[in-house]
Amino acid sequence: MDFRDHIRVISDFPKEGISYKDITTLLKNGEMYQVAINTLVEKIKPWRPDVIVGPEARGFLFGAPVAYALGVGFVPVRKPGKLPAKTIGETYDLEYGFDTLEVHADAIQAGERIVVVDDLLATGGTMLATANLMKKIGADVIGMGFLIELTVLNGREKLMDYPVFSLVEY
Repeated sequence: MDFRDHIRVISDFPKEGISYKDITTLLKNGEMYQVAINTLVEKIKPWRPDVIVGPEARGFLFGAPVAYALGVGFVPVRKPGKLPAKTIGETYDLEYGFDTLEVHADAIQAGERIVVVDDLLATGGTMLATANLMKKIGADVIGMGFLIELTVLNGREKLMDYPVFSLVEY
């Protein structure tokens, strides 16, 4: 099944020269969304994770149903100020500045095996920050799975310490 047939590509969005991969066309197709989730589950299941972690916001759309299908917990990683209890944060470099991700301090127990699931692997900065955040808590990051990988951006190079897979490469 070719997921590319269900991902709309929009040229020059959000700015000129960018080729945006719009997953809303895949999400609205119930059968394709289900196939994408099931395929992620098949690839992640052998890793035997304790918890699936999904970064805000589209990581929720893929991580939560994968966690449900595997019968494990789901932990959201959020932007600052979005979580109500005590948090732990990780600040990371962007092209023109910094960003921060947070997770509840008690969301993951030391030694738990986690897999990070998101819609897109681009430069790898958010994923590396998520992995570093999990390591601060003492989690064992055992892999990362993505619907889409933008190979030209070489994000996988930042994630050499982790098994990584994607269902579609652009």
